[in-house]
Amino acid sequence: MVTLRKLPWAFVLLLSASSALADEPKRATENVILLMTDGLRWQEVFTGAEEVLMTKENGGVTDIEGLRKAYWRDTPEARREVLMPYFWNVMAKQGQIYGNQHKGSVAQVTNGMNFSYPGYNETLCGFSDPRIDSNDKRPNHNVTVFEWLHRKPGFQGRVAAFGVWDVFPFIFNRQRCGFYINAGFEPFEEGTVSPQVQLLNRLRVETPRRWTAEPFDAVPFLTAMEYFKERKPRVFFLSLNETDSWGHEGRYDEYLTAAHRADAYLQELWETAQSMPQYKDKTTLIFLPDHGRGDAPVEWKNHGKKVPRSEFIWIGMLGPDTPALGERSNVPLVTQSQVAATLAAALGEDYNAAQSEAGKPIADALRSK
Repeated sequence: MVTLRKLPWAFVLLLSASSALADEPKRATENVILLMTDGLRWQEVFTGAEEVLMTKENGGVTDIEGLRKAYWRDTPEARREVLMPYFWNVMAKQGQIYGNQHKGSVAQVTNGMNFSYPGYNETLCGFSDPRIDSNDKRPNHNVTVFEWLHRKPGFQGRVAAFGVWDVFPFIFNRQRCGFYINAGFEPFEEGTVSPQVQLLNRLRVETPRRWTAEPFDAVPFLTAMEYFKERKPRVFFLSLNETDSWGHEGRYDEYLTAAHRADAYLQELWETAQSMPQYKDKTTLIFLPDHGRGDAPVEWKNHGKKVPRSEFIWIGMLGPDTPALGERSNVPLVTQSQVAATLAAALGEDYNAAQSEAGKPIADALRSK
């Protein structure tokens, strides 16, 4: 009988390493969805509607009674659940939620700018860049984790990004990245243009425009869903915008309604994924905003480096490799800069090895391999 003591040490180490690898569970995630909603405050996410803003003076509300009936409840837990029911009944119970400062969980951006282009760059690249100091349409010098993944075998032609805001082609750097991007008022002309897509393209052109840089969320969302169901990307980005736009207008009623609708879109996207064999129990979803906003009753409309506390955000995760720890409390700080590496790690990829500036994956967000 051959014993380990008679074998060469190198072979013993090889056997030990092979045994350890065999014991490590393989992650189930094969696809990742990154869903974002622009400028949705952590305060509403964790405590629901804020009463001081449910007025005409502070929140531009005309139908106060109707708004209170829709979103006011006696406790923060009831208010947040009526505002974002799927987020709290599914994502919070089956996944993890970070950012409730009342419970010792803080999530924040690190770029110091606290507005959109720097926030999306930090989310997608894993680090802040002082050169990005405006929302101007300048091609991003930095390679996003989406572009990095797209260059790898198994991901080429399987990455796509959809955004309501028309700056996303520059944030992802369409000229260089190589994957499909649809944003703003652009028609959708990728692949087969079905009657449904033709109708959506027509609505995109003919619907009255309230904002110059972005349409309402509905048409871009429905367009993204058509692509998702038809092309089945492995890495998929979708960003909504009305939570930010209505916030800037000081319309708290529309802001809350946009948050509620974003929650419904979260549900539709996740349930669609779970109904498809490629995605069912093989997909991780990450949900967050690009920045926070200031405090009520005045600064909630705004954000930026001069607006106190607009650096604070929230992050939600759901998937087969994310332990169901729910709403986190008394945990270390998490940052927006950790999202890119966390996204890659869910797919078994080491983003930090390629981009040393990027934040490390969120420690508890994924089971050890």
